[in-house]
Amino acid sequence: MNWYVVYTKPKWEKKVAEQLKKSGIECYCPLITVVRQWSDRKKKVEVPLFNSYVFVQLPDSDRNLVFQSVGVVRYLFWLGKPAIVRDEEIKIIKEGLDGHDRCEITIVPFQVGDKIELNSGPFSAQTAIVQEVNNTHYVLVLESLGCVLKMKYK
Repeated sequence: MNWYVVYTKPKWEKKVAEQLKKSGIECYCPLITVVRQWSDRKKKVEVPLFNSYVFVQLPDSDRNLVFQSVGVVRYLFWLGKPAIVRDEEIKIIKEGLDGHDRCEITIVPFQVGDKIELNSGPFSAQTAIVQEVNNTHYVLVLESLGCVLKMKYK
């Protein structure tokens, strides 16, 4: 049996996966835990790794069964045929997510005085020194070019 990708309504991934399991259809909705902040609190929430996608494994002849679940929109197509995901790819996703809980990733913003290398844009492969860090932008000094670069956040 092949794995197919089902496209769901926005924010319906977990509901669709639950309905498909109740219907006896093998499905997989990869979830990750993220910290979301509201005005009064922070909370860990499980969210889908792929927005609006659920993987289903079923025979080609039973592909229409998924449309009995509320929230299913259509199959994802590739070159005019329903996209097929290999077992190895599903296995890699599962293994990657299992290892996700074993490590903690922290993003630390640049500090004044840090020496960085730009890896994209017109100044790629240039070394810069962080001169200013603001809520809206960074100011970088490109000594090799003798100029100052102001980079705004998007």
